[in-house]
Amino acid sequence: MQIDFHHATTYVLARLAGFEHPEANIIAYSAQYVDDATNSGIIVFTNHAMYNHTRSAHKTVDYRNFKELANHLVWIPFHFLPGNNNRPADDNSAGDFDEKIICTPDSPIARDMVSACIMNKNSPYGLHRLGITMHVYADTWAHQGFAGVNHKTNDISKLDDEDNPGDSLSSRLKTYFGDKFDSIASKLVGDTLPLGHGAALSYPDRPYLNWSYKDHHKIKVTRDNPTDFIEASDKMCMAMQRFLLGNPNANVPGLLDKHKYKIEQLFRDIREEDGEKRHAIWLNHISNGYFDFLPVNLTYIDKGVGSWKYEALGTTQNTDDKNEKYGYSPLFLKSNWKLFHDALQAHRFYVIHDLLPQYGICVA
Repeated sequence: MQIDFHHATTYVLARLAGFEHPEANIIAYSAQYVDDATNSGIIVFTNHAMYNHTRSAHKTVDYRNFKELANHLVWIPFHFLPGNNNRPADDNSAGDFDEKIICTPDSPIARDMVSACIMNKNSPYGLHRLGITMHVYADTWAHQGFAGVNHKTNDISKLDDEDNPGDSLSSRLKTYFGDKFDSIASKLVGDTLPLGHGAALSYPDRPYLNWSYKDHHKIKVTRDNPTDFIEASDKMCMAMQRFLLGNPNANVPGLLDKHKYKIEQLFRDIREEDGEKRHAIWLNHISNGYFDFLPVNLTYIDKGVGSWKYEALGTTQNTDDKNEKYGYSPLFLKSNWKLFHDALQAHRFYVIHDLLPQYGICVA
């Protein structure tokens, strides 16, 4: 999914779940910032204090840059959560590692991840972790059927836009590889690119798209993104309602039918291929009272003036300068940027070292 869903839709879902603007803003910013937190390493302050932060994405996704995207510590815990073949932890029929690692929508692993987030809601970074968790949870629908490692399931072919037949994988990949592209490259992408749906390009992430492909068994798979995205939205709303109650097992209503209708209409009707353009349209609807909460001028700035990183460190640079020393303020400890990175590290440690081992999955 892209910024229109991870930021704008997540904000709407948080408001409809019962959060007020300040809390929903933190949740939505955190959900999108998972895709934009591209730096890692030690932050050194002029008073000799230090902070170690981590990345949750590589920006921008370059389909020609295979080596840079090989970081399993990024793709598995934050974008392609293993589905364990949709089996519970105590079911030994989930298959071997290759089957366990494939992403599955709303899997038992995903639900356990959400429950752990809810149970830790009172931590200083509880809302930030909720946003991160909602990003990963949403991606289990968009990234279903793919894996966040070099995996045979990513070797797909015959990619097509079902609404515009003939918009094939070969023609789409020429955009990225240029005129010298040939049909062998599609297999190269599926075989080599660790970003699980590399060979599917952005098809899994566009809310309006109905599309299809042939999997590595040469079986046609048809995907209906609007239906998948509205199901994800409903389950995310339930998760956030449970977070507010502090009970991962609470009986909650999820989205009302009228809200489902409005959200699904936007998924289907906003057909801009560029996620930033779709995002702008969503923000306009949020600001003009389209939804059942007071209009708000929602913004998102990932880096530079107005960003969380700028507020915490005073830097406008997109990339960290390893030799720079930053002025320290006691407010840094409570800054959204620092709390987000605290939550990022807590989430990754939990997923890799606590959650996945319960399902017999060992990853780097």
